[in-house]
Amino acid sequence: MFKFTKTALLTAVALTAFSSGALQAADGAALYTAKTCVACHGADAKTPILPAYPKIAGQNETYVLQQLKDIKSGTRSNGMSAAMKAVMATVSDEEMAALATYVAGLK
Repeated sequence: MFKFTKTALLTAVALTAFSSGALQAADGAALYTAKTCVACHGADAKTPILPAYPKIAGQNETYVLQQLKDIKSGTRSNGMSAAMKAVMATVSDEEMAALATYVAGLK
């Protein structure tokens, strides 16, 4: 029978969490293009096509995720969020999380 030490178990948990986050960020990069975020926010997420669109690179992950959820649900309907409503209808909860991770990791 294999016996885990406390350190080995914590290391395994940390590596799993890191790997999951790294994969999620990679998926977020692909989704950023596939879901057309790049069209308005720019390839680097900090050069939007119009001044009214926000620069989102490096934004807080939790904040980005909540904004995406609020736009999708209609809770947020101010500013330019109406333009995102149709796009957000095609984005799942898992995809929103991946996008938020990706955008937050951009500098």
